[in-house]
Amino acid sequence: MEQLVISPHTPAPDRSRPPLPLRPATEQQVPGAPRRTRRTRRTPVVAALLAAGALALSGCGGSSAGGNDDGKNGRPGAHGPDAKITVSSKDGATNASINDTGVKVTGGKLTEVKLTEADSGKDVAGAISSDGTSWKPGVQLERGTKYKIVAKAKDAKGRAATENSSFTTVSSADSFIGSYTPDNGKTVGVGMPVSFNFDKAITNKKDVQSHITVISSSGQKVVGHWFGTQRLDFRPEDYWKAGSKVTMKIDLEGVKGGQGITGVQSKTVSFTIGRSQVSTVDMNTQHMTVKRDGKTLKDVPISGGSPENPTYNGQMVISEKFEQTRMDGSTVGFGEKGKSYDIADVPHAMRLSSSGTFLHGNYWADASVYGNRGTSHGCVGLRDHQGGGGDTPGKWFFNESLIGDVVIIKNSDEKTVKPDNGLNGWNLSWADWKAGSAA
Repeated sequence: MEQLVISPHTPAPDRSRPPLPLRPATEQQVPGAPRRTRRTRRTPVVAALLAAGALALSGCGGSSAGGNDDGKNGRPGAHGPDAKITVSSKDGATNASINDTGVKVTGGKLTEVKLTEADSGKDVAGAISSDGTSWKPGVQLERGTKYKIVAKAKDAKGRAATENSSFTTVSSADSFIGSYTPDNGKTVGVGMPVSFNFDKAITNKKDVQSHITVISSSGQKVVGHWFGTQRLDFRPEDYWKAGSKVTMKIDLEGVKGGQGITGVQSKTVSFTIGRSQVSTVDMNTQHMTVKRDGKTLKDVPISGGSPENPTYNGQMVISEKFEQTRMDGSTVGFGEKGKSYDIADVPHAMRLSSSGTFLHGNYWADASVYGNRGTSHGCVGLRDHQGGGGDTPGKWFFNESLIGDVVIIKNSDEKTVKPDNGLNGWNLSWADWKAGSAA
């Protein structure tokens, strides 16, 4: 008996279904006829099935609509939209930046971008660029928050493309951030320092400070000074030049602040120095001389701290302004009965220290005290009306003052205010200021 010769290249039979006939039924072997040795060959049916299988595999494993099969190698391609969308925060990321999240598109223009907080569903405002090729959120993202983004675009032929991404920003525990003053676009007085307050203790002070640069259009040299491990202020040797522009570049993204904490801020902030206004309060005369650009603008009678509660001496900077505010003596150490106070509607209040020194309007004292004697618990009072109405010295000075203006207090029996009590670093000499720099 002749044996069937099987080529080593012959595929193994598929036993998952009955074997296919090798030739049409009309050519089948006649029963009882001698068998003939035949060379293995693929019949048209097998070839067709193999080709169909190849096409099926190509359909499952190849590019979906919009892929890059361009019809080379003799095959027609399936062209998708030309618009290719890229989201900077990768899908599934758990330490995404709070600054750099954005969307870009090539080969088309963005038509819609929606960014939401995953848990609350709150929309995050943003804007598509004028040329339609990019989108950025209008606010800094929150740390440790999960976001979802859906971006849509169309190419020149009107074909739509969509990209989805879900990501979580870097956690608060693993990062540090600095709140700062002044804000972008503000106009401030000549005494306004740049002040950072970090939410974590910074041990790598040199690297952190070197990634914050402050430059003035006046050409004044600006130096940083650390107050402890969480506050960093910048100032020039003398007050800022009136009318100059100050630019602060924050480049802390990825900077190590200490063990296990990394910076997340990347921002440029600019502010303008207004006219020069420096006011001097003389406790001997109980008068304040207001000078603007070196010329006396007005002399104002005041009532400073009493002999029992004298006002701090020193150069102070207006850090906050309130048309009306409550002042409760128990919050600043005056809790003893008969020596405290609680006034719900103090008008035209301007903060001079973080410990509670204000220059403010006073409507409860007798008019005779102004310009004659100190009666306060350490603040500087100007005659005013309850509710802040009318033409009063308190209202006038409030309206004429900027945050960042300087108020110098002299001839008080009290000590000089500490440089970190408010924005009062001007009470350090230039040599001492530079000694506190880590750069």
